[in-house]
Amino acid sequence: MAVELDVFVGNTTIMDEEVYQLWLDGYTVNDAVKVRMEGGVLEEFEASADVLLSDTMDQYRTFQMCERLLHSPAKLANQLLFQIPPHRQAILIERYYAFDDAFVREVLGKKLSKGTKKDLDDISAKTSVTLKSCRRQFDNFKRVFKVVEELKGPLVENIRQHFLLSDKLARDYAAIVFFANNRFETGKRKLQYLTFQDFAFCAGQLINSWTIGAVDNMVEDMDVDLDKEFLQELKELKILITDKDLLDQHKSLVCTALRGKTKAFNEMEARANFKAFAFETFIEPCRSDRWTASDMRLYLTHYTNSAHILDTFKHQVVWDRYMGVIKSCIFKMYHD
Repeated sequence: MAVELDVFVGNTTIMDEEVYQLWLDGYTVNDAVKVRMEGGVLEEFEASADVLLSDTMDQYRTFQMCERLLHSPAKLANQLLFQIPPHRQAILIERYYAFDDAFVREVLGKKLSKGTKKDLDDISAKTSVTLKSCRRQFDNFKRVFKVVEELKGPLVENIRQHFLLSDKLARDYAAIVFFANNRFETGKRKLQYLTFQDFAFCAGQLINSWTIGAVDNMVEDMDVDLDKEFLQELKELKILITDKDLLDQHKSLVCTALRGKTKAFNEMEARANFKAFAFETFIEPCRSDRWTASDMRLYLTHYTNSAHILDTFKHQVVWDRYMGVIKSCIFKMYHD
């Protein structure tokens, strides 16, 4: 039986956002048709399965032709082949560069190289994100990294301007670039409970306080590379541990400030001379001692402030720059 269709001609490119998302998620045309049918689109538009298949194929072709423009989003606004309103262009770009938290958590901190790309099959199986979508997301990370790594100026702003992303998504990409460049180990077993957003928050703190850009806002890699001079200065803080008199004074000041203010005082007193602020070696014992988030905040506040009272401790500026980030990150990562 022949199917009659009403045909119209226009110059605005028609794109169904649901179909676009199915394409981004890596669904084949047939699987996308199945999802649309299960969603009741045939009944809604009184269409046949053949018409639905034809429509889906047509939209997939359009998305594939647009993809090369999405690699350089500014080109999307300047081309004449597809007449796409600005608000819809913004949606196409934002969704194309969106990513799955489960996927990014697996690649965060790893080198964005062919070696990591070979692992995408395993990551796809582990996260239930289709391989096609994993490849798109990985290639997006790599593309953004390559474009911004040599640019001067603030990292977030560079990403936002070159890829036309929202502020939130640009900040997330800044975190991905930062971790990829500095190769932080985020896959440790004791860090598995932390989400990408936890790490993204910490990346923002590190970028704002510990990078070259924190002291010079017009150098290459300003928000990507850690300030090497500052990292050298951190060695001076070891005196709080290696000098027994300072260690004892600091512990006494902290305990005096905490006494009577929390039920966890005995545990805090035992932890007042801990040797390092490695997240996994500090947070886990405190969690085992059943510290509340308020206990953690109280302890770190007095631990930080008490160092200012030590007469022979002469590294206050470095200490504040160091502990400001450490406190913020631990507050974010520690949950009751």
